[in-house]
Amino acid sequence: MDKVLSNKKVIALYVLPSLLLILAVVYIPIVLTGYYGLNEWNGIGAMKWVGLDNYAALIKDHAFWSSAGHSLLLAVFSMLSLIIYLVVAMVLAAKLKGANLFRKIYLIPMLLSSVAIAQLWLKIYHPTNGIMNTLLESLGVANPPAWLAETDLVLFALFIPILWQYAGFYILIYYAALKNIPSSLEEAAKIDGASSFQIAYKIKFPLVMEVVKVTIVLAVVGSLKYFDLIYVMTDGGPNGSSEVMASYMYHKAFKAYDFGYGSAVGFFLLIICLVATWIIRKATASKDTIQYS
Repeated sequence: MDKVLSNKKVIALYVLPSLLLILAVVYIPIVLTGYYGLNEWNGIGAMKWVGLDNYAALIKDHAFWSSAGHSLLLAVFSMLSLIIYLVVAMVLAAKLKGANLFRKIYLIPMLLSSVAIAQLWLKIYHPTNGIMNTLLESLGVANPPAWLAETDLVLFALFIPILWQYAGFYILIYYAALKNIPSSLEEAAKIDGASSFQIAYKIKFPLVMEVVKVTIVLAVVGSLKYFDLIYVMTDGGPNGSSEVMASYMYHKAFKAYDFGYGSAVGFFLLIICLVATWIIRKATASKDTIQYS
């Protein structure tokens, strides 16, 4: 058996189906997207080669950079929310009474589709009989806002369901990482007189730092390419005030029928995600040996 597993031809044979699948669904579409971005094409007729004209126009497109700013703002809020998720996971991992129930509750959003979540929050944000405005009116607010119709509020109103949607995912990751910490470390710290805050800050947080770095990448890249819930709830409106890069790409390609320009937007979005990942990896890089004082 060891001889078979050490045979490079056998290894290549086993790996080949996965490589072909990844090639077909990942790398070939990326190459084709980059190629389509070099053409003027409505998705039906013949392509017209325009070279880098689409990418040059993209650099000067204020609407695109506005959507990029919205995506970046969502990425910032996603990173900040990771702190809350980590704190919640630490509380749930502390063997408190009822923690099992709360773990199940936090996972509920993961079981719902984005469309179902969008419809739920559309009801919550309804300007006349929604839960949010009904609550504000009961508190004495005379004219509660139309959350999804005001340009200054809509983006932040969308952030709440987006962050709520993925809360259970990140809490589950942090919870699993915290549970892998040997209990002997916490017991020794308690014997030495360490408080719960000191245990969390000096022991638990450093030991799950590698997991935190991974979740930062997931949160940032996921925010930069986020699309579905925003599309269902506002479709980028009003007046583009909730437009993100992915929805802008969709509108250009599938509503304006400018597949060349839409492909350029998609390829540029890929580059932004790769650059963001590289920056995060460099910023969070650490030495192999870490000393704790």
